[in-house]
Amino acid sequence: MLAINNITFRLEGRVLFDNTSVSIPSGHKVGIVGRNGTGKTTLFKLIYGDWTLDDGTVKIPRNTRIGGVAQEAPASNLSLLETVLEADKERASLLIEAETADDAHRIAEIHARLADIDSHTAEARAAAILNGLGFDKAAQARPCKDFSGGWRMRVALAAVLFSKPDFLLLDEPTNYLDLEGTIWLENYLAKYPYTVLIISHDKDLLNRSVNAILHLDQQKLTLYQGNYDNFANQRRAKIEQQIAAKRKQDRERDHMQSFVDRFRAKASKAKQAQSRLKALERMKPIAAVVGDAVASFNFPEPEELSPPIVRMENAAVGYDGKIILAGLDLRIDQDDRIALLGANGQGKSTLSKLIAGRLDVMKGVMHTSNKLRIGYFAQHQVDELYIDETPIQHVLRERPTETPAKIRGRLAAGGLGPEAVETVVAKLSGGQKARLSMLLATIDAPHLIILDEPTNHLDIQSREALVEALTAYNGAVILVSHDASLVGLVADRLWLVKDSKVVPYHEDMEAYRRMLLSERGGVSKDHVKKAKPPNKAAKAIPNAALKKDAKICEARVAKLTEMRDNIDRRLGNKALYERGDIEEIDKWTKKRKEVIKGLERAENMWMKAMEKLERI
Repeated sequence: MLAINNITFRLEGRVLFDNTSVSIPSGHKVGIVGRNGTGKTTLFKLIYGDWTLDDGTVKIPRNTRIGGVAQEAPASNLSLLETVLEADKERASLLIEAETADDAHRIAEIHARLADIDSHTAEARAAAILNGLGFDKAAQARPCKDFSGGWRMRVALAAVLFSKPDFLLLDEPTNYLDLEGTIWLENYLAKYPYTVLIISHDKDLLNRSVNAILHLDQQKLTLYQGNYDNFANQRRAKIEQQIAAKRKQDRERDHMQSFVDRFRAKASKAKQAQSRLKALERMKPIAAVVGDAVASFNFPEPEELSPPIVRMENAAVGYDGKIILAGLDLRIDQDDRIALLGANGQGKSTLSKLIAGRLDVMKGVMHTSNKLRIGYFAQHQVDELYIDETPIQHVLRERPTETPAKIRGRLAAGGLGPEAVETVVAKLSGGQKARLSMLLATIDAPHLIILDEPTNHLDIQSREALVEALTAYNGAVILVSHDASLVGLVADRLWLVKDSKVVPYHEDMEAYRRMLLSERGGVSKDHVKKAKPPNKAAKAIPNAALKKDAKICEARVAKLTEMRDNIDRRLGNKALYERGDIEEIDKWTKKRKEVIKGLERAENMWMKAMEKLERI
């Protein structure tokens, strides 16, 4: 058991934990949640014993092995498989001793212990973990030095999973995984036999992998049983009860105070007034509820363009003369919300850069609307901000003629408050940097936003605000994200990037999850077709969400119908034919065909949404 008893801790004069306690039974899998900056990573350092408490204790059973991913795997000549195998220190030392021991009794002990720890299956277990995290057999044989820092972080994660510590501490592990690696990790953690503490803002992971939530809020730790959705429901009910109790107490206090004020001076009522005054003093005030208010995102609305805004015909793209993706026959309309599926290295970022105009077509053609504006957000762009400049200076570079008041308004709409806008980027939090990068990427009111891993520095509330902004946004979205919840809420189309191709994926995310786990060793292949989503009733989409989807689809149909009618009026104008303007007639005839195709697709989506609503 992990026993945290009455701990108090200050960091640079700021109180992060104030006389708070919690006990976590052995074998529990616990998700740690709380707003950015509340002290979640600090809690791990206190458990490790890296930092000293101001007061209280953190007690862990003796001889407990604690493991976590402190840093990436070294850029050594050891293969990935060898690096992971070395993480089991006991096995490694026993194997070395077995080669040099000459005492028969000791040799027998060594081999007995190696059998106890399943040493003979170690290579297979290590290979399975590496495969699950995206390394095929050929990659596992390559030296660590061949891989970038992000990939070596995966190797470090594989190593700590292989070592099977009694307490596994993971701090945002999905930040360096793709969606496929995240899905595999969810499944692995759900089956992990020992205690797991995981800091994460990924709701899907917290719903599938843990059985308790530890909430850090107002310098206090509170343990809730169940997954994240259960926690959210319990917390919502708790807040509602607290609000109701405070309102009731405020009414009682007002009533008693009114009596005291009215009758304190009257001799006949003085005793009763004094009694109520003492009761007021004894009454412990119920604290006001401090909500999890979070700044919104705000994407400027673009004007409407005729569909399609992007069209590719047998296109190919790559780097330095080497083709990465070929045979691309794709179309994007302004109302599309597309998520790109596929493991890292398959070409999702390459496709994103092609659409964004950062890579040229090597073969075939790509047509884009003449007026098309594209906003491109990639995670690495956060690191490309000018660290010695403020957000105001960044926006001023893009809008040199705007007044300071208007620039501040832009930044406020993007979720950066008065203090943040005057702070140099080097001192901003990761979430604030991400918001600034997103604001700069969308400042020109793009018709298409490309988001490549937008949530790495965003907490759960900020991710929900991003979903809300994208829902309201009147443009196309291309999304690459390891957050399955975000993909499910934003995307209405899925494209699979695999084996140098990009093809529509017609199943849902649950089917993709099962397919992936069958490929990476998470479920049997026979189970792929037969399996049904777990806890189907609990995961049913609420009526409100379905109604919202249907409403959005209906609005798209209405817009495309209006566009078709406008084109019909143009084509029905006699003057157009009297002038004999063949090019103009041809242009609007082609646009009408494109709009009709878009309208048919939108109507199909609307019908499907209505059918789902009727079934519910």
